[in-house]
Amino acid sequence: MIHFVGAGPGAPDLITLRGARLLAEAGLVVYAGSLVNPQLLEGTPPGCVVMDSARMTLEDVVEALQSAHDRGIDAVRLHTGDPALYGAIREQMDQLDARGIPYDVTPGVSSLFGAAAALGAELTLPGVTQSLIVTRAEGRTPVPEAERLVGLAAHGCTLALFLSAGLLDRVEADLAAAGLEPDTPAAIVYRATWPDQQVHRCTASTLARTARQAGITRTALVLVGRFLGEGFDRSLLYDPAFSHGYRTAHAAPPCRKGPAEAARDE
Repeated sequence: MIHFVGAGPGAPDLITLRGARLLAEAGLVVYAGSLVNPQLLEGTPPGCVVMDSARMTLEDVVEALQSAHDRGIDAVRLHTGDPALYGAIREQMDQLDARGIPYDVTPGVSSLFGAAAALGAELTLPGVTQSLIVTRAEGRTPVPEAERLVGLAAHGCTLALFLSAGLLDRVEADLAAAGLEPDTPAAIVYRATWPDQQVHRCTASTLARTARQAGITRTALVLVGRFLGEGFDRSLLYDPAFSHGYRTAHAAPPCRKGPAEAARDE
């Protein structure tokens, strides 16, 4: 069996229990060497063949997986974060399907959630935003016309930009064209959960300058939105005056309004 496994965002103890077990049983591991923490490979058994895919083509990877299958060896294709996000796994799975080789997928913790944890942030705040847009700036890899950043940013949702740390001048221009205020909170999280993690808070208009000052050009997640600000509403789920299937509403002493509620009353 071929196992596609999400390695998590970087910290070796953020791989799932299932992912760690599959590594411990693998006879072959093909891992994304430029992004996956090599400490994870310490969990492979003696005799396991380990291959770095950084210099491999799709054809090289599939041939290695085919060879393991032909020899009756379980193989792990180890991807960074969760392989469903910018993991390039569909093309690999299509090749395996064409060859009749079985596989499964073990999800992982995305660097998006590692970055949110580093920021101490909630991506969806009541009264601020209830939607998250995961996208990337257009670079060498094109973006569909309907998904250009200038259009997506106009929604005012939380924005999470992968693979965009080297394109922040363009990102700033697109955010401004979308109508975002220059002081819209933003952050750059470099190598979330790794020992050398960096967190840089800034604004929508200072992303490029912040990255230049920190020397960041890659391996960083960019987050933009008012969810990084101070104001939001209290959750109704835990409001004593709100009924749901597990709790009946009851009278409660007045509760201080959150900044978002207070602003609407002014």
